Amino acid sequence: MEENLANRSRAELETALLDSGRALQAMLAAQLRGFDDHFQHLLNDSERALQDTFPGAFGELYTQSAKAFRDLYAELRLYYRGANLHLEETLAEFWARLLERLFPQLHPQLLLPDDYLDCLGKQAEALRPFGEAPRELRMRATRAFVAARSFVQGLGVASDVVRKVAQVPLGPECSRAVMKLVYCAHCLGVPGARPCPDYCRNVLKGCLANQADLDAEWRNLLDSMVLITDKFWGPSGAESIIGSVHLWLAEAINALQDNKDTLTAKVIQGCGNPKVNPQGPGSEEKRRRGKLALQEKLPTGTLEKLVSEAKTQLRDAQDFWISLPGTLCTEKMAMSTASDDRCWNGMAKGRYLPEVMGDGLANQINNPEVEVDITKPDMTIRQQIMQLKIMTNRLRSAYNGDDVDFQDASDDGSGSGSGGGCPDDVCSRRVNKKSSSSRTTLTHALPGLSEREGQKSSATSCPQPHTSLLLLLLTLVLSAARPRWR
Repeated sequence: MEENLANRSRAELETALLDSGRALQAMLAAQLRGFDDHFQHLLNDSERALQDTFPGAFGELYTQSAKAFRDLYAELRLYYRGANLHLEETLAEFWARLLERLFPQLHPQLLLPDDYLDCLGKQAEALRPFGEAPRELRMRATRAFVAARSFVQGLGVASDVVRKVAQVPLGPECSRAVMKLVYCAHCLGVPGARPCPDYCRNVLKGCLANQADLDAEWRNLLDSMVLITDKFWGPSGAESIIGSVHLWLAEAINALQDNKDTLTAKVIQGCGNPKVNPQGPGSEEKRRRGKLALQEKLPTGTLEKLVSEAKTQLRDAQDFWISLPGTLCTEKMAMSTASDDRCWNGMAKGRYLPEVMGDGLANQINNPEVEVDITKPDMTIRQQIMQLKIMTNRLRSAYNGDDVDFQDASDDGSGSGSGGGCPDDVCSRRVNKKSSSSRTTLTHALPGLSEREGQKSSATSCPQPHTSLLLLLLTLVLSAARPRWR
């Protein structure tokens, strides 16, 4: 019977932990979907606006270079989704490729071989053929995309941490303590007595000591996520920039046409005088080229609503780990409503006298209900604490506008982040192309984490009216499986 009750106690508490984790995961997943859908929608709208307006305004200047624009939007999506590419380099390559495509169209009467176009591309930044648009887009897009990306990735990392921690198994010491808390009163003939509140808290503070150690870094992560939402607003904010990429591209092509003569003179000076194409049209022939003036689309208020809701829910979730023992005692353990002489104190029906322990592993050294070895923290939880630190540092860098290569904070390759993530084959191609970026697998195994040696049961054994029953309990406990430290 005691073996069945111990197994049942462990299963009930593990189920309660999974249920609590699922509720938090569901909230984080809903937030992730909302923000990810919005940011993807902004970028998709920008690309559609480009496809709708550029052909009519720029004619062949656009249609013969359409692939370059499609590739740019594809790379912006990859960057946002966590691909290991450097945004500034990506934009610089785009402008160089675009110049190599557009310059021959501006001068169809010239012969421009590949080596001449290579020379042209290498001087693209110095020539500034597109005016100020490339520089402005680079500065603003870097800040906007890194803010949006890191926020969505932060939601993914937070959800991943909750999922992994919820799967950490409970040890035998905890199982016995919970059995004593919930079922020993029945064996002693006081089935109506519910656990004393402080007694229940001490049991669960001991059982969830490692989980409580997540608190500091968990708070840091959520604080950083709330803070970075400030970067979603204003002229350089994610809301404005991600949905307005096509405006900068239109401004760039307008500038290129305005600067055609000056640009041509600089190119000839740097790359030489090209030959005339005898089969090409005369220089006097004019192709249909116009200018495009587009207005920035006003915000719909969707992002403002998402941010307001996210701030409230993230702040509410800040004390999740340290409040978990009290929450479970109140909602799952049928705890008594008052600390008086009518509740179950672990020995009999009466007042519970020991003080309530503090939060975290170090504070359980004198826990009267659960024997906790404070020198052997749980490895899985320590690894998740490290993931929280890494993601917090990236959010803080993003707040300052720094473009940091995203490292997948999921140590099992599941790819936490903005839903779809970056497909491995695509990411690997980007890494091969750009040596300045690299994907780093994060495995933070701390030393000194070994299996428990020996089991002590005196602190958490049920008080028994018969010695034979006590001996049976000790025999069953000593033969139980060892706890797994991961």
